[in-house]
Amino acid sequence: MSCSKVYFTDFRSYHEEALTHKLQRLMDKAGLGQLDMEGKYVAIKMHFGELGNLAFLRPNWAKAVADYVKSKGGRPFLTDCNTLYVGSRKNALDHLDTAFENGFNLFSTGCQILIADGLKGTDDVLVPVDGDYIKQAKIGRAVMDADIIISLTHFKGHESTGFGGAIKNLGMGCGSRAGKMEMHSSGKPQVDQGRCVGCGECRRNCAHDAITIENHKAFIDHNKCVGCGRCIGACPKDATHPTGDNTNEVLNCKMAEYALAVVNRRPQFHVCLVQDVSPCCDCHGCNDTPILPDIGMFTSFDAVAIDQACADACLAATPITKNTRLEEMTHLGEDPFINSHPISEWRSQLIHGEKIGLGQRDYELIVMK
Repeated sequence: MSCSKVYFTDFRSYHEEALTHKLQRLMDKAGLGQLDMEGKYVAIKMHFGELGNLAFLRPNWAKAVADYVKSKGGRPFLTDCNTLYVGSRKNALDHLDTAFENGFNLFSTGCQILIADGLKGTDDVLVPVDGDYIKQAKIGRAVMDADIIISLTHFKGHESTGFGGAIKNLGMGCGSRAGKMEMHSSGKPQVDQGRCVGCGECRRNCAHDAITIENHKAFIDHNKCVGCGRCIGACPKDATHPTGDNTNEVLNCKMAEYALAVVNRRPQFHVCLVQDVSPCCDCHGCNDTPILPDIGMFTSFDAVAIDQACADACLAATPITKNTRLEEMTHLGEDPFINSHPISEWRSQLIHGEKIGLGQRDYELIVMK
């Protein structure tokens, strides 16, 4: 079997070309225009950013993709599902308000926004998937109603999955609230009482009232905890952490199986922009300084191949250690994502994705100027 093709271009603006136009050229070179989009509903899955976060992709990128789809006769819409954790995107009304405040609207993007799993995150479709962990994925209805799925991904670090790429954007991002709970439920965090100072940040970020503060220490009720991991990212002292060594590996595998449910048996295309590579997910209401330089744009029909190509490019780049999270870490290795979050793990999502037929890790990188 021949390897998948991944197309790449950097962020240089040769001959004063707009970068959004350069992305459209890259998508065209990769063959997106060969899909029959005439009259088809095209879901552009992206992240609208949490309020306070400034690392998310600008609306201009969404408009570039939407305009390209419309030029081929397609009917694009931007979409995402509600979050499991407390934040500004936990229901469709807050989610839309957040998208608008972050600059996403009909005029800036050229298409409408639909929150795929409805008002309260309960409007989902059970999608059969023959996975090792998942048999019926719970996917936002609007995503599954679309004829074509395009992932538009900000490639960055993540405190549990190592990085967030196309697989995470599709798998975790398209899961309804119940779907996200299913993916997260294998691992439930615990608190290192020696590091905990009882500040209450974990409790304030818990959507399920699972955390109490007693004698200036946090305690997690695992009967209430759904394992979403929000408390891990919220803790300023790194006192909360997963309980099992394979927790993040299982999360990655479930995420890959959810991604397969989203793309299986319909046209798919993927865009990853490796820029503003913050160490943590865009789901946080803040963003730290980038740990890597801006690398470029990647496109492919293969979600596994594009994530592998992005990861390889990041590993080959020189990390930014001055005034970043990496400056605070000791015993740095060659992997900037693991250096940022030593308990995270990312290779399993690619290995498992290839195993279940989501895509392949072998790829041919085609560079466009």
